[in-house]
Amino acid sequence: MRPVTGPNPGGTAGLSPGVAEGVGRTALLVAAARAIETHRPDALARDPFAEHFVRAAPVSADWPVRPGQVPAGEADPLWGRLGRYFGLRTRVLDDHLLHAARRGVRQVVLLGAGLDCRAFRLRWPPGCVVHEVDTPEMLAFKQAVLDQAGAVPTAERRILPADVRFDWSEALPHAGFDARAPTAWLAEGLLLYLPAAAERRLVATIDRLSAAGSSLAYEIKDGIESSRMRTSPVYTAARQRTGIDLLGLFDSAARPDTAGELATRGWTVTVRTPYDFTALHGRGPRPEPNDDALATNRWIFAVRHHGRVGSGDAPGTSEADRSAPLGPRPPAGGGR
Repeated sequence: MRPVTGPNPGGTAGLSPGVAEGVGRTALLVAAARAIETHRPDALARDPFAEHFVRAAPVSADWPVRPGQVPAGEADPLWGRLGRYFGLRTRVLDDHLLHAARRGVRQVVLLGAGLDCRAFRLRWPPGCVVHEVDTPEMLAFKQAVLDQAGAVPTAERRILPADVRFDWSEALPHAGFDARAPTAWLAEGLLLYLPAAAERRLVATIDRLSAAGSSLAYEIKDGIESSRMRTSPVYTAARQRTGIDLLGLFDSAARPDTAGELATRGWTVTVRTPYDFTALHGRGPRPEPNDDALATNRWIFAVRHHGRVGSGDAPGTSEADRSAPLGPRPPAGGGR
């Protein structure tokens, strides 16, 4: 596949600065991990488009996209351990969204969608609409690669070029979003990079736009990592081999208690560790005895059972709401 080219003043040749640098490049890191996972015999998730993104971008064109290109296998701190973490995260969040869709939710919003291809690779029930919110540069690169790959969405896909650090809520209804209908929100690998004030605005906006039956999944780090954890081979390998300084990109200010804020606003919140799902699926990253870079990672799942005050939603909790799990379960059948 040819590199995606186009106007690029001041950026890496053939690639928008929004994808080549900073947080944008982490989307390519995750795409490479998904590509490797796709070709594992025991794949947790499959994304046939992931390697196209990696090969299309000059900054990542020589990164591995197959397990055989990672000689150390899962012992490799970057493409093995961290890569399998991203594969597991993909599977768990796939399951979360598909479970919501099977319960009748037909509106999905991917915040900071990056190179996520769930609108193309998951088996959505009829009538599902997937909104993707990200920067214009990211979405333009993504669309160019998908067009070259001949990708066809499996749900109605609507894109919203917007920076999630700022106000995007006014533009979302113009893209067909209906705040009266339940929504499955996803912020995959997003909050780690947001300033605290932007995270608070994001949560307040999601709460304001969420009808009863809505859900939200996101990822955080619980507390501040020790100096020894910050020297983990995961971080070192990412910096040396991809040019991505994850620790430098994470916002270092004190984080808001978003889970607590959601609970205060009437959401039911469940906190999981990645290792909970490693145990569930029988594969994925496992705890390390010392300086584990993944030890503080948490995956949060929140469900709004009641309507907002003045929203027009009927009070009380429906039978469907009461039967919904607080954390995702593997769906019946495939989906990837």
